[in-house]
Order: sequence, then structure tokens, then C-alpha cells
Amino acid sequence: MVDPDELLLDGLRAGDEAAFKSLVSRYHNRLVRFAESMVPTRGMAEEIVQDTWIAVVKGIDRFEGRSSVKTWLFRILANRARTASAREARTVPLGDDHELDGRFNRSGAWSEPPVPWADEVDSRVVANEVAGRIRALLPALPEGQRQVVVLRDLEEVDAAAVCGLLGISAANQRVLLHRGRARLRSLLEIEMGRR
Repeated sequence: MVDPDELLLDGLRAGDEAAFKSLVSRYHNRLVRFAESMVPTRGMAEEIVQDTWIAVVKGIDRFEGRSSVKTWLFRILANRARTASAREARTVPLGDDHELDGRFNRSGAWSEPPVPWADEVDSRVVANEVAGRIRALLPALPEGQRQVVVLRDLEEVDAAAVCGLLGISAANQRVLLHRGRARLRSLLEIEMGRR
């Protein structure tokens, strides 16, 4: 099966403006969301995404297909964001406070998967509201946690690619993911009056 993103890149290489528009339509909002996790303002995130699209057009002939198009785009964006702002240290020291609280295992996966939501309309409305609250709470996470949560949980980028994009170790990625998820859950519990 042919990857639709690869077809868009082939069109872009051939100078097809419609292919570029399709690629932008498909990934722009996702890139902005990731950029917002890396820089302090939405305006700066938008600017970095614009720089990313320029880099894509200029560097299309250098894409060798060793990663997915999505991973390639996120890598370009991460590199642009790193040069656009001063980066804080990327490692999280593992001290006594890194104990897992039981919701996640050492690989960052759920110990017990959440119970699937019912297909009832009320459940869907609540799910949409909770998803919106989670997105609104993302800025409350420390930068490293926010970046890992956005990539892993919202953009569904695999763990190895996240490590490469952010320049962190697999262990650090798991810790950041666990802490980010746990913090979001705590914030939601506080909002829902369960704490």
C-alpha cells in the first residue's frame, strides 16, 4: 500500500502546489500544537511552524524516507524550535520521587487500561469536554512533560521517535510521559472535585 504522505512528497518534489497545500492542511495544526509545547507563546509557535514549512520546501530533495513523513516534519520543527529559543536542560534526574503510582508501568504504558467509554451520547459529550480540558491544562505541565505528552498521546508518535526528536533517553522519555500523565490526571481530579 502506498503511503499518502509519500505521494504528497512526490508531488511536492515535482512542484505541485496542490500537494503542498494538502500536506500543510494535513499537518499544520499538529505542528502548531507541538510547537506550542516547546516555546512560550502561540505567536512564536506559529513562526516556527512557518519556518518548518520553508525548510520542508527547501529540503524536500534531502528526505530519504528513513522515517515517516510525520516524524520528519516533527524533527524539522523540533530543530527549528531549539534554535529559536534557549532550551532548558533535557534530562530529569531520577531521585526518590520517581516511584510509579500504580497507574503506569515502567515503559510508560497503563498498568491497567482505562475502561472504554460507552457509546452513549452523554458519554461522548463528556469525553469531548474532558479532551478539551486536557488540552487546556497542557500549558500547566513543565515543558519537557508537555512535549512528550503532546507527541506520544496527541500525535501518537512512537517512543523511539520522541527520544530522537527531543534528544532524550528512553528512560527519560518514560519518566516525562509518566509524570505528565499523572500531573494531568491530578489537575483533572482537582477540577472535578475529587481531591
